[in-house]
Amino acid sequence: MGKRWLGLLAAGLLAVGALIPAAPAMAAPTFKVPFPCGQSWSGQTRTGHSPAYAVDFNRTDDLGDPVVASAPGTVDRVTDLGGTSYGKYVRINHGGGYSTYYAHLNGFNVSVGQTVGYGKVIGWVGSTGGSTGPHLHYEQRLNGADIQVRFNGSLALYWGTKTYTSDNGCASSSGSGTVNTSGTPLTVRSGPGTGYAAVGTVADGTRVTIHCQTSGTSVTGTYGTSTIWDRIGSGRFIADAYVYTGHDGYIPGVPRC
Repeated sequence: MGKRWLGLLAAGLLAVGALIPAAPAMAAPTFKVPFPCGQSWSGQTRTGHSPAYAVDFNRTDDLGDPVVASAPGTVDRVTDLGGTSYGKYVRINHGGGYSTYYAHLNGFNVSVGQTVGYGKVIGWVGSTGGSTGPHLHYEQRLNGADIQVRFNGSLALYWGTKTYTSDNGCASSSGSGTVNTSGTPLTVRSGPGTGYAAVGTVADGTRVTIHCQTSGTSVTGTYGTSTIWDRIGSGRFIADAYVYTGHDGYIPGVPRC
């Protein structure tokens, strides 16, 4: 095959590739404060921390206090490094490249391969490894690199100390809303975004039960522009911009997906 034909073939392949849309990136999990519901903890960030975006959590007499999973996932590391570094720590894989680390633990309450959800006790606050006193060293990572920590989608304080109150594992209920599209059926997606597969429709005027809400693709609809998506069933999401819920934003009491 001549160089000219090779060049044309390469150009054609590039053109075809350009027509294939990239798979939508998975939305970040809704991370929660890694302590039981209702507890308040002091979280500190500092520029000299390693890694930089980790949060150190403290409160009075916290040695032995339970630490819980900050989002659903699978435990993929339960390690004891002895008197160095993280000491006893747990890592949870949340999918989509996201993971969390819980370090300097006093002990473990999970094993590798175990599936955990919100509020599951994974260990207890300790002072193992390179720690100079009881506290929880907490990280969120994406594809192995530490990222700035967010709780319920809100950025942690950088840099300084802030009190965080946990809603992790709190009892919650579903919400409801009415689809309003001025007549056109609303597309139901397999995930929280317009890039996900269409898996059905919901008729205008339908009353829906909202099991949880999350952030996804920005959509402009009947009620303005919003990044909120409502899960109305397993693998079934609709854009909140087309749903009347009586609330401007997230519905109080409805969990984040």
